[in-house]
Amino acid sequence: MEIYQLKVFLEVARCLSFTEAADTLNLTQPAVSAKIKCLESALETPLFKRLGRRIELTQAGAYLLEEGPNLVDLESRLVAEIEEIKQGKFSTLKIGCMPDALSSWLPSVLYEYRRIYPDVQTKCLQFDAIESLFRAIKAGEIDLGISDLSFAAFDEILGLAIGSVNYSLIVSSSHQLAQRPWLSLKELTDQSWVLPPEGLPGRIMLQKRMQELGLNLTDFAHVEIVDASSLMRTYLLQGHYLGFASDFEFQVECEAGLMRRIPLEEFALGTPLFLLMAKRLGRALGLTGQPASRGGLGLEPIRQFMTLVQSQPGVTEGKLSQRLSTPNPLAQPPATTPATGQKAPRFQAPNFLVRSGSASGTETITLTIGTQNRTIQTVTAGLIIQRLGLLEHFLPREGRYSGVQYRLHWSDYSSGAPIVAGLEAQQIDIGVLGDYPLLLSAAPGDSTAPAAGTRLISFVASNLDGTGNDIIVPQHSTLDCIDDLAGRVIAVPFGSAAHGMVMRSLHHRQILNAVTLTSIDSASPQRSSRHAVPVDGYAYFAPFHEIAKHKGQFRRLLHESLDGLPTFHGVVIRAALAEQYPEIAVAYLRSLLAAQYWYATQPMATTLVSRWVNMDAAIVTKTLRSSASDQADVVYLPETQLRTDWLQAHIQQLGQIAGQEHLGQINLDRWMQPEFLERAIASL
Repeated sequence: MEIYQLKVFLEVARCLSFTEAADTLNLTQPAVSAKIKCLESALETPLFKRLGRRIELTQAGAYLLEEGPNLVDLESRLVAEIEEIKQGKFSTLKIGCMPDALSSWLPSVLYEYRRIYPDVQTKCLQFDAIESLFRAIKAGEIDLGISDLSFAAFDEILGLAIGSVNYSLIVSSSHQLAQRPWLSLKELTDQSWVLPPEGLPGRIMLQKRMQELGLNLTDFAHVEIVDASSLMRTYLLQGHYLGFASDFEFQVECEAGLMRRIPLEEFALGTPLFLLMAKRLGRALGLTGQPASRGGLGLEPIRQFMTLVQSQPGVTEGKLSQRLSTPNPLAQPPATTPATGQKAPRFQAPNFLVRSGSASGTETITLTIGTQNRTIQTVTAGLIIQRLGLLEHFLPREGRYSGVQYRLHWSDYSSGAPIVAGLEAQQIDIGVLGDYPLLLSAAPGDSTAPAAGTRLISFVASNLDGTGNDIIVPQHSTLDCIDDLAGRVIAVPFGSAAHGMVMRSLHHRQILNAVTLTSIDSASPQRSSRHAVPVDGYAYFAPFHEIAKHKGQFRRLLHESLDGLPTFHGVVIRAALAEQYPEIAVAYLRSLLAAQYWYATQPMATTLVSRWVNMDAAIVTKTLRSSASDQADVVYLPETQLRTDWLQAHIQQLGQIAGQEHLGQINLDRWMQPEFLERAIASL
């Protein structure tokens, strides 16, 4: 078989026409037919089926069409490398990217590369459209591409994440919004915007996210589309327009104080930065699970560049060195979530072919989520996911979910009891609950009732010493310890984690039957209502006992757990929903992991949460650990891993209390489903 015969075949196979192939190859039709006949004779099998005037590929022909280009590429590379050897050059490295990467990050990397490898001839090509970059990689016109858009939809392109890119609002430093530390797209619909044309990464990124959130560019009062970054700069600085840009763009202007970046709620996470190459190169480098090619001078510059990229601070992901055949001693460790060691969650990069417009699906999935927004230890499982639009992003939209429309309803409650009732009535699909209501959602109502249809899929936060709940009494109260509660009345949010704590604590001291528990809804701290039940103290879960103490009117009575049990909160999902749509359960947990990462790393997190729930920021900071928390004084720590021993201990102690025996019937093996969390973590 001759290479030229193969090239003729590939052209005929693409056109499925001898005539068109002859015109393209500048040959006569008989010459093309002769080449194909010689190739078929050499392979001893027909490559085309003749159907009148039409031709079709045989099975062997289809295989040769798929694999033949690799041989043609190999020949081209060998010829090029031999030519470079003849000229005394080691090799060349051709890199392509969009203007944003070329104006900031890439030049410094290329400068360092040239300094270390002066014998390699480097070429950097700028592409004004992402489609052009794709075609150049596919055709072998460049060796590597840099992009923050995904090429995963194309089998012939291999994309490896090497870092993160962050998008934000960008404004002139003299703009009226320039001093705002945090904004939302929904607040900016009456502003004038300037955006790049369709096909550029920033525009694709913005419209993909807006589509997820049910927004559209037509929702904004005025939008100007400009073709060049210089024009965008003019609109921003002179016209005081709003812009949307990555941290690769307008670096000089920001460093000079002419522009400011303002974080957007809807873009709270970064997106991957990809190193792109033809899959044939990936195979040769051993990046596709196959052994790396031993030969190929042209591959060495690519290996060297990838190794160098690994060592760049602030960009690297530490992935490439693990997959390259040669270890990289300079590789940085993967970015991780503080205190968990998990990889940092990021938004999924949109495919570069995404265009504006909403998909019209035939199925609508409605999800109702029961949260407790002012129960600060649960905000990463509810309020933050809601405010940042994380669930809308991570919900599945491919395969069986292609075209599915989602309707999300967030219901905020002051305690867990109504969430448990909503789950039981199938009016709530996902619930965020404390330890005792979690168990209530799993237990049968009586000896004859079936087990509640929920599945425990993750924890949210925990307090190891059990001080997340407490009993508070007025400052002037004569009550000094739990034993003084005998004969007294305690107001309790029934069905809450505080209710479970009170029962366990009083039972531990053998005074449960001597204390009257009344609903906190019928009690008044001021005893000003004729209908209010007079009480001697209140059982609260964090942060409400801390709020009362903070105001100076009450003091805590317990300060420590009497039974030694940890306090925790978790996420349950209706069993039927988890079984029918397991990908939705995973999506919710991916949102939870992203919310926890954001809360742990965003310096403004506690300030924003305090504004969203109208609560003192000091209370938020003390209740749930963040980057701003005093680690020694914080009440709750983020926690996602399910703990069978904690659940068993709670069931064992509560089961000894009259009226709680049904908790012993919970089948933990069936109720706990950690595999959803495992899948969510694996997808990071």
